[in-house]
Amino acid sequence: MSETSSDIASLMAALAAAETRASGLEADLQAARVALSQAQAVASAADEMIKHLRLQIAKLRRDHYGHSAERHAA
Repeated sequence: MSETSSDIASLMAALAAAETRASGLEADLQAARVALSQAQAVASAADEMIKHLRLQIAKLRRDHYGHSAERHAA
């Protein structure tokens, strides 16, 4: 009977350790999700800035060279 109690106690300790590891991994996963979200926001902002700057360059070329510059740039 004491062997069974010992097995139960060791299994409960192993379960507690596994739950602790799982909790830590969940926290790591949440932190990774936050970092991913921030990286996606930065990438999106960079894409929007690139689009804006390309539009601004096209407008400046048109102002400087006229509409014929658009054909050459394409």
